[in-house]
Amino acid sequence: MSEPSLALLAPLAQPAPVGWVELPPNPNAVIIAYATTPAPGCQQALAQLSLPHLQRLLQGLSPAAADGGQESDYAPPHERALARALGLPSSATPWAAWQSANVHQACAWVTPVFWQVGADQIHMHPPQQLDLDETQARQLLALLQDWLAQDGIALEYVQPLRWLARGALLDGLETAALERVVGRDVRHWSARGAQQQRVQRLLSELQMLLYQHPLHDARKAQGLAPVNAVWLHGAGRWDGVANAASAPQLVLDLQPAAISGDWAAWAQAWQRVDAQVLAPLARLAASGQPVQLTLCGESSARSWAGAKPSWGQKIRSVLRPQRLQDLGDTL
Repeated sequence: MSEPSLALLAPLAQPAPVGWVELPPNPNAVIIAYATTPAPGCQQALAQLSLPHLQRLLQGLSPAAADGGQESDYAPPHERALARALGLPSSATPWAAWQSANVHQACAWVTPVFWQVGADQIHMHPPQQLDLDETQARQLLALLQDWLAQDGIALEYVQPLRWLARGALLDGLETAALERVVGRDVRHWSARGAQQQRVQRLLSELQMLLYQHPLHDARKAQGLAPVNAVWLHGAGRWDGVANAASAPQLVLDLQPAAISGDWAAWAQAWQRVDAQVLAPLARLAASGQPVQLTLCGESSARSWAGAKPSWGQKIRSVLRPQRLQDLGDTL
């Protein structure tokens, strides 16, 4: 049902290489991405949505931490919530270095993408639409490896849409999460940091290499979108410090429909999450076990925590029921 906690870093849900960081899931902690958005279609779907297990949890748990943010933040709120739970920096989180267990070495994920250049914007299409197979991905990676090596960056294959880059040039670099950029103008999400000009120059050079590769014209002849750019994300150096023995359940089931604006599919996904993820969490809370629930929107997140509700909480839940619809403006 729900993706494993590290699915945020592996959008295709392919297995990570042996030896990479994997933490056991914590059944008592749940983070739900795209629980609501301010989009009118979302709010209309939400008004007709019945989520009984979420309702029980919101009435029985006490408000905990809130994370305010903006849609322009490079990291979405569910990514920030996961980072905090793992004891990692919630801003400019070095996801690539952490998950690949590269301590004291700056890393970044590299994802091949298709940019559609218009008169007034450069639009990034969802990478999954490339339908890039391993053979083609390795051909492109081999082309870029030697070029990147000149700047001290080593590039290795992980999955067709996820390669690992390692090099000092990636240190102190703040990069936007891939989902922040999909469907938007990439020019507003350029990497930031002391080496940003060198990085932008290098990415522009890679675009020229990709344009000249025979695969560019071959894919266009087949009616497929060409790979004409790459996106860096999850960049930074990890110092080896993390204080989590387990990882919260990161639920990304609502993400695809929310990003595409398919609110009927989003509502159906919410009902599945309520029945399959939140029902067990509500049972744990009812049995007196401490639980934590974090609901994330496009900019902010709010958390609730606690165990079995007291009589006072039960009375307040009747007099002042908390509903997901009421949280639309705060997430």
